[in-house]
Amino acid sequence: MTLITAPDGLVVPPGEGRTLATAAQQVTFKVTGEHSRAASSFEVLVPPGFDVGAHLHTRSEELFYVLEGELDVLAFEPRVRTRDNWREWESATGRRSVRARPGTIIVVPPGCPHAFANATSEPVRMFFQASPPPDHERYFEELFEILNSGPQVDREAVAELRKRYDIEQLTPLTMHPVPASDAAPGA
Repeated sequence: MTLITAPDGLVVPPGEGRTLATAAQQVTFKVTGEHSRAASSFEVLVPPGFDVGAHLHTRSEELFYVLEGELDVLAFEPRVRTRDNWREWESATGRRSVRARPGTIIVVPPGCPHAFANATSEPVRMFFQASPPPDHERYFEELFEILNSGPQVDREAVAELRKRYDIEQLTPLTMHPVPASDAAPGA
């Protein structure tokens, strides 16, 4: 009699996983390339005022799912890629950035410009999946190492890191905390 064995699955309870944190972001690794050949999965806490900036990946596919809070998001090729404010971009079909609320899913194929920003006064929690693994895992590990290395962020090191991990930055990544009184009510 031959015993057939299959690999065990993975169950990650709420609040579990390896967490990396800085003032700019918190990322919890939920599923890594060690457990999946398809994608790496993360839970991301986006603080008020964080804007990842419009960017694209030539090889990666990404999926974002808003769990709590609201994000301004974009996932399209604009008529014109301006360098200053992706929120003003418009696609050839008239699409513009939108406010993503809990339950919103954003799918980003390779080559598609995309962005997200938290313009509210509350943190946003989202599920993020990137394929193929382990590119985003390694990127996050190296990024958090740079961000936690001292009081001043080495912007050149971050820019070089983003290039190495197939991230073409189209508008600036910024972190401007939003005071509670400045956030749009219900926005």
